[in-house]
Amino acid sequence: QVQPVESGGGLAQAGGSLRLSCKPVGSTFSIRTMAWYRQAPGKQRELVASISYEGTTIYADAVKGRFTISRNTAERTVALQMNSLKSEDTAVYYCNLHGYVGGIHRGEFWGQGTQVTVSS
Repeated sequence: QVQPVESGGGLAQAGGSLRLSCKPVGSTFSIRTMAWYRQAPGKQRELVASISYEGTTIYADAVKGRFTISRNTAERTVALQMNSLKSEDTAVYYCNLHGYVGGIHRGEFWGQGTQVTVSS
């Protein structure tokens, strides 16, 4: 098992910045795709950004140009730099990792979530 542990959420003003980090605890699975999702009250969980092992990134249209996802492959960590925050970015943010052993997918793992609240 791999348990992603998030940190860095909190309260920010509109136009401000926050940085989220995620580090897996537990198994030494090889981590391929790493991603951040978010879920706002009354809404479905949605993809915010993802980054492949090779560094290819995907962003939701709502965050393009404002958020940047990055990873440290050696440390198996992923970060989300959030700039120019808007009230609609308020949500619980979840770290998502895909673990592999010997090239075989061993599971998708979710963090507990970290609250991001943006005040207008």
